[in-house]
Amino acid sequence: MSTTLGDGLRTLLGDDAIAADPDTLAAHSGDKWFAAHQPEVVVFARSANDVSKLLRFASLEKIPVTARGGGFGYVGGCVPARGGIALSLIQMNRIKEISFADAVAVVEPGVFTADLKAAVRAQKLFYPPDPASMKDCTIGGNVATNAGGPRCLKYGVTRNYVIGLEVVLANGDVLRTGGRVHKNKTGFDLISLFVGSEGMLGVVTEITLRLLPLPPARATLSAAFASAAQAAEAVQAIFAAGFLPSSLEIADHFTLEAARRDLGKMIVPEGSAHLLVDLDGQEESVRSESAAIRELLEKRKPNALELATGEADCEKLWALRRQFSNSLRATGLTKLNQDVVVPRSRLVDLMEFAETLQAKHGFPIACFGHAGDGNIHVNIMADRYNRHAAVREKVERALDDLFAQVLAWGGVITGEHGIGLAKKRWWPDATSEVVRDVHCRLKQILDPNDILNPGKFVD
Repeated sequence: MSTTLGDGLRTLLGDDAIAADPDTLAAHSGDKWFAAHQPEVVVFARSANDVSKLLRFASLEKIPVTARGGGFGYVGGCVPARGGIALSLIQMNRIKEISFADAVAVVEPGVFTADLKAAVRAQKLFYPPDPASMKDCTIGGNVATNAGGPRCLKYGVTRNYVIGLEVVLANGDVLRTGGRVHKNKTGFDLISLFVGSEGMLGVVTEITLRLLPLPPARATLSAAFASAAQAAEAVQAIFAAGFLPSSLEIADHFTLEAARRDLGKMIVPEGSAHLLVDLDGQEESVRSESAAIRELLEKRKPNALELATGEADCEKLWALRRQFSNSLRATGLTKLNQDVVVPRSRLVDLMEFAETLQAKHGFPIACFGHAGDGNIHVNIMADRYNRHAAVREKVERALDDLFAQVLAWGGVITGEHGIGLAKKRWWPDATSEVVRDVHCRLKQILDPNDILNPGKFVD
């Protein structure tokens, strides 16, 4: 860190807000992806006023600022690609208010998602978004990437629950948009502009979230099938019968085999495909719907079928799903998670295409994820990925094929994780020239000196 930058920041924010020791710099150089770049200094913001002062200073001095929360992204979104300042919001972690009467929560960006979900649940309220990393990711990070999770099928993603934002712009101005009302059509939808903007248009310092009544009942069905095609047909049959589960998750043969090796065969049902169906609502409706779906699944001759009711027993069935990523990592291969989305009718096509990719490029491929909305995590499992450039080049060619096919089907290259650095190469393929131009013009207006998370897909 330059002496001038360090002295300026300490004068501005105080000694306790600044860190430049090697361990702290290394800890703030990346996320869960494979790229890293050390910042010159880490700033720990404690308030919107801290962020405002910092950005006003950085804008005048043209110093890059990359904001971060829990650092659990999967695309290098919070890598400080051009050095400068890593702005940690992890100390801004207050749940300011939970209002049952207004059905809102007001939180700072450093609040962990699981902590918020538990706090609102204690007041008989419900915050539906449930990213798999919810114990480690923050609401601010969820806002930056428009995070989702299994419950997106019925309830939607983070954007559907953000009704108010406080955002510090690149020049230090503090913008407040929306509020605590559940309907609002006052001007342009600036909330949606900032949700999913990956920290490139402003730094979110307060979030007002819409909450729902807590569903009093829950049921989960776990079904194993001989093939992914059978499981996908069961998904379509559930929808055709008029049901809308809160979650509908699928897993393929490789994923299940990894879980068997990692967790034990007794825990993982026999079969080459696994389906989880989650229902919630009133006791009577959940009871009748779960019975009807169980009958529907039984007609498709599953290898195994189990029904659980109540939160504790449902979570026992979900424990397998939540361990899939860890089981894949336990293979010793590098897990490269691609959160592609295809039209729901292409679900089987995608899983079969993954098998052709495996044969063509020589990598095992594991598919699991959100069958209900077509958001399947296609995991390329690469040996010696971090040690050999040739392996990384082969992975890139496999991803070229994957993304080209997904786009040809009318799908998208990311449904939850964002573009970041990991998918920057394919950003032009996934968008039109007009779309890219609009992104660049918005960036130029809100961040004319390009200090906010520079080096990512909007260059």
